[in-house]
Amino acid sequence: MPPAADIVKVAIEWPGANAQLIEMDQKRPLSSIIREVCDGWSLSGSEQFALRYADGPQLYITEQSRGEIKNGTILRLAISPARAARQLLERIQSHGIDARLEALKELAKLSADPTFAAEFINMEGIGTLARLVESGTHFGEMLAFTLTAFLELMDHGIVSWDLISLSFIKQIAGYVNQPMVDVSILQRSLAILESMVLNSHSLYHRVAQEITVGQLIGHLQVSNQEIQTYAIALINALFLKAPEDRRQEMASTLAQKHLRSIILNHVIRGNRPIKAEMAHQLYVLQVLTFNLLEERMMTKMDPNDQAQRDIIFELRRIAFDGENDPTGTEKRKAMYTKDYKMLGFTNHVNPAMDFTQTPPGMLALDNMLYLAKVHQDTYIRIVLENSSREDKHECPFGRCAIELTRMLCEILQVGELPNEGCNDYHPMFFTHDRAWEEFFCVCIQLLNKTWKEMRATAEDFNKVMQVVREQITRALAMKPSSLDQLKNKLRGLNYSEILRLRQSERMSQDDFQSPPIIELRERIQPEILELIKQQRLNRLCEGSCFRKLGNRRRQEKFWFCRLSLNHKVLHYGDLDESPQGEVPFELLSDKIPVSDIKSVVTGKDCPHMKEKSALKQNKEVLELAFSVLYDPDETLNFVAPNKYEYCIWTDGLCALLGREMGSDLTRSDLDTLISMEMKLRLLDLENITIPEAPPPVPKEPSSYNFTYNYS
Repeated sequence: MPPAADIVKVAIEWPGANAQLIEMDQKRPLSSIIREVCDGWSLSGSEQFALRYADGPQLYITEQSRGEIKNGTILRLAISPARAARQLLERIQSHGIDARLEALKELAKLSADPTFAAEFINMEGIGTLARLVESGTHFGEMLAFTLTAFLELMDHGIVSWDLISLSFIKQIAGYVNQPMVDVSILQRSLAILESMVLNSHSLYHRVAQEITVGQLIGHLQVSNQEIQTYAIALINALFLKAPEDRRQEMASTLAQKHLRSIILNHVIRGNRPIKAEMAHQLYVLQVLTFNLLEERMMTKMDPNDQAQRDIIFELRRIAFDGENDPTGTEKRKAMYTKDYKMLGFTNHVNPAMDFTQTPPGMLALDNMLYLAKVHQDTYIRIVLENSSREDKHECPFGRCAIELTRMLCEILQVGELPNEGCNDYHPMFFTHDRAWEEFFCVCIQLLNKTWKEMRATAEDFNKVMQVVREQITRALAMKPSSLDQLKNKLRGLNYSEILRLRQSERMSQDDFQSPPIIELRERIQPEILELIKQQRLNRLCEGSCFRKLGNRRRQEKFWFCRLSLNHKVLHYGDLDESPQGEVPFELLSDKIPVSDIKSVVTGKDCPHMKEKSALKQNKEVLELAFSVLYDPDETLNFVAPNKYEYCIWTDGLCALLGREMGSDLTRSDLDTLISMEMKLRLLDLENITIPEAPPPVPKEPSSYNFTYNYS
């Protein structure tokens, strides 16, 4: 008799018959089990049948996927994938309109199944669908189902996108360029074009010839956020895959078409909240736009290039009001040296040498010239104000501008590819056509102000830059909606406030080193750890929603997982959409006994990350991945929605298994709560001493109420 670990108890349905309750031996061939089930209903030709899940996506069960079947699962006997593919292909090519529509509708649903997709593709099914589209005779629902099935089948990666014909591309592009087209058809057409661009270098050029930026921008002015999202995604794809020499040209075209202001008015300031996928696409557009600065950032100044040297002369002329040059060469050289020193360059004789390091290269000089020409009064005030100070307290404008440019490039990650899963866009960068330059102008004024507040000297340069970096990153984290709001946030983050925040954070995490305090800390720590453990387990009982990884981000699929109230079972199941609150246990069809869990692994050790490690943009996903390994040799794979949920779940699962909770969040909470408790106990003591008897321990750990602000 096979061991219990190899047996799963399932129910199998067949239309018009009573369900069969069987004990499925996972060591037996699937074909043998299907034959036995067919015999139970007197069905002949068992090789023409297969098993599918009755709930959720209703995927076919194969020898490779059968290990995912759990006790209590409801299955359904269905015709085999090959037979289903053959029948649908015949019905799609039939002359009856109603029969063809029903077949395409069923195909659109089945195409997400990899087993069915492989069979349908082997029968030249994709070619059939492509010809239906190229014919131009399908409209409405029939065309929408055709495009859905086509996209689902292509997303399995079985067939190369390079095989797509030019006439197919023209037909799809035609739907996008039409002024009036059904929303479902437009949505799928935009998604197909995006996949073409991202997956084929040759198709990029063909799509770029067929799609006008003006038409895509027009789709941003509609009220449907899904269409807006797909349109921006296609713009991003074209931007990302464009040759380097064409990106600046494309950026100029987008600027002429007022892309920024349209996004600001119709998307960011629209009447609907920004969904996660739209936020991601705005973030990608922001990154790609800033990456246009990379060329200047990595370009060294040529000290012998007169045109480049003239820019430095222009900075001097604007700052010192075009004073007449002395006639003698030596006098002129001496005067220039003095002026360049007042401008704050490191090399007073030849300031061009200051711009030979990359980054920031010529980008720093571009920023300085923009400030001098567009905000001339501010530029002159900063230069003259510092040139009139005592030497030891002057803020070197040139050196500061160069270092600030380098810092801003690091903060905004200029030159780096977008991260999959990141939604960190800043609305204020969509409020100005020269957002980068204006951002620099705000920050250089902040730097000058902070320098004065710190009464800094040349020796304090690095300290000032550290404070300014902290001011900028804290202000950006508040997500100001405009540059004016950024200025207000920075005004509130003056040097005194930064010191106060640092002191507050230091006090909240202070680890006093005197022996009595260390002893008190050691007494308190187990109690606090138990409190944190209970909080983690309570969060697992509430549960969390996770997004399934797929080829297309906008094809959102979700699942929910939560721990039973007695901490003995993990319940989980698929959802049609992201839930608004707690999901009842009854809706979660699958479960894992905690006693079966062997371990928890994270990051690159996760089975689902080993498959995806080659992807360039998977770094952030890798940092949020974890897996539960349980008997017999099975896994439940997670990708947390953010770092906070990742820490909560990994800590909670470790606590559940009686292992140490080791996340950054737990260490931070431990330090914070211990410091709070120590301050309460020592508040009224003038001299810190430890009594002989242990300090009283609160009887109800639940009296600690704390929340997280994890960043």
